[in-house]
Amino acid sequence: MSLSATYAPGRFGLSFELFPPKTPQGEEQLFAHVAELARFRPNFITCTYGAGGSTRSKTLEIVSRVKAQFGIRVATHLTCVGSTKDDLRAYLRDATERAVDYVVALRGDPPKGETTFQAVAGGLRYANELVALLRAEFPAYGIAVAGYPETHQEAPSAAVDLANLKRKVDAGADVIVTQLFYDNADFFRFEQQCRAAGIRIPIVPGILPVTNFAQIQRITSLCKAKLPPAFVAALSQAGDDELAQFEIGVDYATRQVQELIHHGVPGVHFYVLNKSQATARVLGGVQLPRQCD
Repeated sequence: MSLSATYAPGRFGLSFELFPPKTPQGEEQLFAHVAELARFRPNFITCTYGAGGSTRSKTLEIVSRVKAQFGIRVATHLTCVGSTKDDLRAYLRDATERAVDYVVALRGDPPKGETTFQAVAGGLRYANELVALLRAEFPAYGIAVAGYPETHQEAPSAAVDLANLKRKVDAGADVIVTQLFYDNADFFRFEQQCRAAGIRIPIVPGILPVTNFAQIQRITSLCKAKLPPAFVAALSQAGDDELAQFEIGVDYATRQVQELIHHGVPGVHFYVLNKSQATARVLGGVQLPRQCD
């Protein structure tokens, strides 16, 4: 199934995002969690890689194993960081040989210790250039790009950020998957702004259920996402009780996802952090529009 067809009218796309584990033990634990998540019949599973492409080979190993073991379509993340166009082409040829279905095309964050993104000689500067390369030279791939309901942290304004997104869409993206957010009003406003700008492709909310207060504070501080005050107050009141934090986070995510479904989103993308418990609880607590396949 093409990526566009996954979110066609009358369908509901479900996807999960992994990252490459650092140890063999971590990899086996990951696949135990993937087995649990596979029960929900996701349309595809994505895998990131480390800063500067430090785990690209492992990324392809992970998605290849997911596809072989579970028969689920897979997507690899790909960024412009530290890569020439020939490096990107070589990676994509390898991904093609491994039967990867889709690509999540990103510019990527500046390497550690650097404050601004700098393309390498012979490389690409922007995600829309990566989308254009994919569309021109690897047209079989479905292409997802990132959207930012609360504006990318490097963008000088929401208008500039939206213009950047429009360039990615015009270059040939099939679907937009958003960065995590915790106030659905931000997503609804972002969606309206996209439609007003002439963006017509599916916009899929990215959801990260909170399981640990300190962890989500670190994550949101890096991507400049906001945590609603009432949610923060509830998590703070739980103190050091990790189980209570987990239950508060799962309850919040369940209500958030159910509201998004009622709103009519074309699917949901879960950032699962290589675990299954929170996402499984959320999916067990919502009414999906259909049985995902």
